[in-house]
Amino acid sequence: MKNRDEILAGAGVNTRLAHAGNDPADYHGFVNPPVVHASTVLFPDAATMESRAQKYTYGTRGTPTTDALCAAIDELEGSAGTILVPSGLAAVTVPFLAFLSAGDHALIVDSVYHPTRHFCDTMLKRLGVSVEYYDPAIGAGIEALIRPNTRLVHTEAPGSNTFEMQDIPAIAAMAHKHGAVVSMDNTWATPLFFRPLDFGVDISIHAATKYPAGHSDILFGTVSANAAHWAQLHDAQITLGTCASPDDAYQVLRGLRTMGVRLERHQESALELARWLEGVDDVSRVLHPALPSFPGHALWKRDFKGASGIFSIVLKGGSPERYKAKAHAFLDALGIFGLGYSWGGFECLAVHVNLNDRRVAKGPEEGPVLRLQIGLEDVKDIKADIERGLAAARAV
Repeated sequence: MKNRDEILAGAGVNTRLAHAGNDPADYHGFVNPPVVHASTVLFPDAATMESRAQKYTYGTRGTPTTDALCAAIDELEGSAGTILVPSGLAAVTVPFLAFLSAGDHALIVDSVYHPTRHFCDTMLKRLGVSVEYYDPAIGAGIEALIRPNTRLVHTEAPGSNTFEMQDIPAIAAMAHKHGAVVSMDNTWATPLFFRPLDFGVDISIHAATKYPAGHSDILFGTVSANAAHWAQLHDAQITLGTCASPDDAYQVLRGLRTMGVRLERHQESALELARWLEGVDDVSRVLHPALPSFPGHALWKRDFKGASGIFSIVLKGGSPERYKAKAHAFLDALGIFGLGYSWGGFECLAVHVNLNDRRVAKGPEEGPVLRLQIGLEDVKDIKADIERGLAAARAV
């Protein structure tokens, strides 16, 4: 592509996704970068080896493959630098370890991804970090929870499983006022629908296992930082040795090329089904931020450019002792939906949500909560499958 940077600067999202991250001219015209498998890198002489005065020095510190993906993510995030890690959870834990020390206090949103909470309640606690969970609706009120030793405020929007929205700019402003770093798990929206660094976030976290990879076969995470925090994040990754495999980096880079068109389909199908489910008698509530009925809809509409393909429904449950039976009946009747914990792939998935870990942001109590990942299948077939589940749950 001639005048590549100039053209891409004003291009649409799918054009940028198709060309971000590497220039074929750098690789003899081949469209995709090579997959470089590397541990050892050789130096031309002892002086260069001593000073490490060359671009690549060891496999853990980057290769042409990983650099191509990092460059693409930086273009999408507007970040100063990106690290690649072996999983979405590592994308959370590495920055926590980068910016927290013994004696520090961290504020974590109560609607957080459960493995993040487990890390906070076990390893961070053992390392001497005090963790406090806050209501996702707190907004600027988070200032009342900030202590002199608060070093990190971790956000996630929408929230895991129940999709609570957060006023990210207000929270970031209060955290920065008191010198705290702000991180955000942005996996649901991807940088296509929300760019955290544009709204005051310092560290943008993404489980690239989901939409960037897109095919339910890669475990991967990316962490992108603004200029003020990039060096410390990068140093933590090098110190911890959490590098990602070149094969997986290549697959994620390939997945990025189609992420825009896939997300359009996920969004369209999920919204059609969510609107339909709002009118179904067996459903008490639909938890989807893009629905006007959702409590956080105004924040979503103000800050986000779109919605992805995952949301939850609350069944009309009857007596609480029947909730699990109804949820299991719904899940076991499904034929197209798989029963699995991940999402962001091409196929529909469903799971019965467990919200027993919540401290202050209690989930719906009128019935069982079922999380639905809407895949790329035809909507009429997905709808028929959901109807099978609803009929089975109704019979319990």
